[in-house]
Amino acid sequence: MTTKSFGVGDHVTWNSEAGRVSGTITKVITSEIEFKGYKVHASKDEPQYEIKSDRTTLRCTRARR
Repeated sequence: MTTKSFGVGDHVTWNSEAGRVSGTITKVITSEIEFKGYKVHASKDEPQYEIKSDRTTLRCTRARR
């Protein structure tokens, strides 16, 4: 099975509790950090992504799935 790698500037979409969301990756996270008061568990093998929403000024983190 092949998994896609994502990078800064990539446009992505995903399903959230609020429905379909899209945005642009602003940062690839490869180590554990704190983001908006939550621990984000990430590594080089399992990165997380900081994403700026297309419709709002909000930023969030997401894992590749």
